[in-house]
Amino acid sequence: MPEDETSQQSQAGEPWEYSLHIPDDARAVTVSRHTLRLILTLHGMSGLVDTAELLAAELVSNAVRHTTGPAALRVRWADGVLWIGAWDADPEPPRFPGESADFGEREGGRGLGLVRACSGLWGWEPSARFGNRGKYVWCELATA
Repeated sequence: MPEDETSQQSQAGEPWEYSLHIPDDARAVTVSRHTLRLILTLHGMSGLVDTAELLAAELVSNAVRHTTGPAALRVRWADGVLWIGAWDADPEPPRFPGESADFGEREGGRGLGLVRACSGLWGWEPSARFGNRGKYVWCELATA
């Protein structure tokens, strides 16, 4: 089957989902970006790679930087929408841009602003994994 047909079938076919369990390690961001790039390329969605990598890197970076436990990256596609999310072991809500008066002067804290600007929809919810309480921060990109 020609590559173009495979790519079209991947996007129009059955929903799929991948999860990557992440240790408490700063290298996890790079591993997550490369893994996501491979997943999207193999599913014929290379046009979304740059934005999806940025979103995943910000979500995973927050999960690794602000917690000391395990984390996970989840990538799911269904009905023309790509969902990217990161779970971490901190049950506290994420601090979104604008919640702090010194936001513009701080070195960090802009990642969720990028997620907000580059995704169609985003949010967070309490969640438990690996026997730990935590949260799941997610965003979505329309593929059609």
